[in-house]
Amino acid sequence: MLPPETVLAFDTSAAHCAAALLLPDGTVLNRLEPMEKGQAERLMPMLAELLADADLDWADLTRIGVGTGPGNFTGVRISVAAARGLALGLGIPAIGVTRLAALAHGLPRPLLVAEDARRAEAYAQGFDMPGFEEARLMPVADLPEVPHRTGSAIADALPPAQPLAEAIARIAATSSPGPRPAPFYLRGADAAPPADPPPVILP
Repeated sequence: MLPPETVLAFDTSAAHCAAALLLPDGTVLNRLEPMEKGQAERLMPMLAELLADADLDWADLTRIGVGTGPGNFTGVRISVAAARGLALGLGIPAIGVTRLAALAHGLPRPLLVAEDARRAEAYAQGFDMPGFEEARLMPVADLPEVPHRTGSAIADALPPAQPLAEAIARIAATSSPGPRPAPFYLRGADAAPPADPPPVILP
């Protein structure tokens, strides 16, 4: 059994800034602030406030969990860059968790997760669904019928078992560290690329 971890997790893949702090005794502190923009400026102060609420410092953390998408192109990059920087500075692992895996956490199986991707499409992934366990972009009209379904593209969706950032924290706490987190995109950015090249996220 893995030892208890102190995990700081966060996600900015949609119109929000979400964070959770999982403590070794299983207690979780959650924060969620809806916002269309400004996540880059708000994320680090929110994380510092969450640590202060638990009377902890950055050095008390043993892991970072981060939502890697799919979702808003810029929002995903904000969180992933922050997670990599914190992991490097603190000397602890950062664990990337997809939004689809986080939404599935704690729900019954077999399960289909389908998040609205606009244009009548969905980001979809099956859990304990042979042949459908790889995330994909697909028409909403083609989503398969299974006993349990969740996500914003499902009219009768099961509610999540816990807040998104908390699910990311719980998955990160029990996952083996691997490669550094990277954005998980199933579709390219909607906006045209700027004239100046974007910052590069190293592999």
